[in-house]
Amino acid sequence: MAAASRLGRQLEEVIASLSKLDARFALIGGLALASHKVIRATQDIDLLTDSEKAEDIDRELVAIGYQCLHRSPDAGNYLRGDERVDFIYASRPAARGLLSSATSIQTAFGEVRVVSSEGLIGLSVPTDNGHPFAADGGITHVPAATRLDPFEALDNLMTVIEALCPVWPNREIFSSTDRFLI
Repeated sequence: MAAASRLGRQLEEVIASLSKLDARFALIGGLALASHKVIRATQDIDLLTDSEKAEDIDRELVAIGYQCLHRSPDAGNYLRGDERVDFIYASRPAARGLLSSATSIQTAFGEVRVVSSEGLIGLSVPTDNGHPFAADGGITHVPAATRLDPFEALDNLMTVIEALCPVWPNREIFSSTDRFLI
């Protein structure tokens, strides 16, 4: 099923490229939170993948038009216009464990594996240098000149979030007569 938003089409294309390479991967970062029923504004795709596939992934992303912004043994950052995809390469036992234990969910983009909520927290915990592990090897911002219009970005994001989390938990509804203590 084709994705309706730019971010959705980008995710679909990246998933197809990784599948073609037979690369194990799992969604991390802001988009992964949607499968755990948490919304976080994000404009990029963050993935955890096997470190052994880093070279193949680099070649494939360059072939489909991405520019490598940064690459280290631990991470890679790619940009195509205003479309960003970031990788953490799982080489350490903890990261390999997160990749192996990722849960599969069925989405409009096909089957997508997602790291557990505990794993996502672990990836965002500051390391000895004060930065989250996920940001250690890479560039953490998109240059201002390549950012989307905020309304277009929100529309793109919500289309993908709805695909990753089609059923939201029930929420208590408040009426105008409810009193709040401040």
